Amino acid sequence: MSSHLVGVGVGPGDPELVTVKGVNALRAAEVVVVPVMDTGERGRAEATVLHYVGAEKVVRVVFALNERTDRARREAAWDAAGERVAGLLREHGRVAFATIGDPNVYSTFTYLAQTVGELVPGTVVETVPGITAMQDLAARSGAVLTEGTEPLTLVPVTAGAAVLKDALNGPGTVVAYKFGRQAAEVAEALRETGRLDDAVWGSALGLPEESVRAAAELDGAPLPYLSTLIAPARREGGRGGKL
Repeated sequence: MSSHLVGVGVGPGDPELVTVKGVNALRAAEVVVVPVMDTGERGRAEATVLHYVGAEKVVRVVFALNERTDRARREAAWDAAGERVAGLLREHGRVAFATIGDPNVYSTFTYLAQTVGELVPGTVVETVPGITAMQDLAARSGAVLTEGTEPLTLVPVTAGAAVLKDALNGPGTVVAYKFGRQAAEVAEALRETGRLDDAVWGSALGLPEESVRAAAELDGAPLPYLSTLIAPARREGGRGGKL
């Protein structure tokens, strides 16, 4: 029988935001893999998973999640992680990989699936969508992501502040991920493009240390790496003005 690797989106941190399908996929798997940094601390994915499956079913696999400069080290970690998961698939047949947010949105699962597919030919790869941080932040802050014909642009600020500024100069809502270490540059880009007043940022959504605040309060101090920003579209013309 074919091996099955299932990427399960477990949301941004609040265990109540895991879908029913996601919970069922976690429970149906023989093993649930969770990514951890080489420093060893429990990540959000693992903490969320443990609300639904026993610890004996969870396998921690190290990824160089915080490595952005040493490509050789990062790829060596991906290779080692792929080998580990490939071994689990040969032994168990159905393995779930839990990832925060959605497995098809800036997720480590993408790289893992590519590697495992080469190591275990014929592996069936499936994904279960998860609620994203931008959806959770919109709900918690009251920010509306899109109306009518407005576009929605998602930018990882790790691509550079210039990419964010280009998006902010456009017509629709802009969401920025992973901007915590570049909070000062993000605040400046919002000011320069006239998008500061309506923007909101959040971190640790659904967790005890959650913070949701107006972007105008950004003072340049670094924020948690996984902070999320929403800069809503400029809206004029009243209700339905963008239809």
